[in-house]
Amino acid sequence: MIRNATKKSMISSSHIECRNAFQKTIGLMFSRKPKTLVLIFNKEKIIPLHMLFVFFPIDVIFLDREKKVVEVKIKFRPWHFYSPKKKAQYAIELPTGTIQKTGTQLGDLISF
Repeated sequence: MIRNATKKSMISSSHIECRNAFQKTIGLMFSRKPKTLVLIFNKEKIIPLHMLFVFFPIDVIFLDREKKVVEVKIKFRPWHFYSPKKKAQYAIELPTGTIQKTGTQLGDLISF
């Protein structure tokens, strides 16, 4: 379960943690429907993402090592690339509309 601790709301009732390079590279490629993925890295860094072979838009939340929201990408579209401006240790890929629906914004603390 992923919760917005600041807003005391649920972001996702279930998620898949991606820890190794293969899981992070494949991500949502070839998926038929959106799922929630948490990409976990050993340290904070710029986490570039791609949407190659992902056939639906998603929202992405980038978190620092304390799981504070440092950047968001809304409606990340298929066949596009994105390189965030802020360093993060976690990237949460969510069904599109989740960020707006939950009111998640910069500075919020997230727990999972």
